[in-house]
Amino acid sequence: MTNPTHAVKFSAPRGFAAAFKADCKETFFPDDPFHKLKHDKPLIKLKKTIQYFIPLFEWLPNYNLRLFRYDLLAGITITSLAIPQGISYAKLANIPPIYGLYSSFIPPFVYAIFGSSKHLAVGTVAACSLLLSETVGTKVSPKDNPTLYLHLIFTSTFFTGIFQTALGFLRLGILVDFLSHSTITGFMGGTAIIICLQQLKGIFGVKHFTTHTDVVSVLQAVFRHRDEWRWESAVVGVIFLSFLQFTRYVRQKRPKLFWVSAIAPMVVVVVGCVFAYFAHAEKHGINIVGDLKKGLNPPSIQYLNFDPEYLPVTVRAGLVTGLVAMAEGIAIGRRK
Repeated sequence: MTNPTHAVKFSAPRGFAAAFKADCKETFFPDDPFHKLKHDKPLIKLKKTIQYFIPLFEWLPNYNLRLFRYDLLAGITITSLAIPQGISYAKLANIPPIYGLYSSFIPPFVYAIFGSSKHLAVGTVAACSLLLSETVGTKVSPKDNPTLYLHLIFTSTFFTGIFQTALGFLRLGILVDFLSHSTITGFMGGTAIIICLQQLKGIFGVKHFTTHTDVVSVLQAVFRHRDEWRWESAVVGVIFLSFLQFTRYVRQKRPKLFWVSAIAPMVVVVVGCVFAYFAHAEKHGINIVGDLKKGLNPPSIQYLNFDPEYLPVTVRAGLVTGLVAMAEGIAIGRRK
């Protein structure tokens, strides 16, 4: 008795265009956010599409007073951190502090419209500040030619914005999936060490410091200029640092007192300003920020420098800074 045979039917092979479209969709849109919209009416489809790309239109209609209270507390907390961070990170990048302050409060406004994470605070980043200073500083010295250096920083951040916009539009956050957890942890730990070492300049009141960020160069600069050490600056720095660490200890022991740690940076800023003013800190070897310009800063687009001599440096600084900022932002989001 013979067994009947059955013909196997194969589907027709897809053309290159169809296969390429399907592969791109699987790579960049694995969640297929628009799949559930295909049966909706055109106006509803348009509304949900806009909400997907601009989340503000999704959560704003449902906003209420209860959410406002928590957002107000979060805003005060972030402000207390953003002011000292903006000033200090600008000094890490060797640019005037006023630009650090502008970089602290403008990005949150933009992110409130286009952002979707409630755990991520957008603003100045220490790692990016150091990278910009290190990369651009190899071409132009911030001390010898501060104007050109500042213009190159503007140009580098311009390329960073273009690069990050392209990353977001093409949904290339998947690149971070190639970084292991240990790599991201090591990167953040190494960055923290570099930042701590950079603060030795302010703690000891050293005026002549290195532009390099490696451990050896920083320590050599600190100990080579021991004659510039000022004990007054060290005492003030240690007192404020101890106060900040104490408030964190209070938060860990008594979670209900989390607000103590939240407002601690703002307290340090206010007390430090009052102390510097009445004690004339600059006369006692304690470096101060100095006067900050009043009013709105004029647009800096006219200061962009596309000179072929400096273009490779600014493009490289922009690309590296964009990748590091993306990796750091996604790492923080995943920890939450």
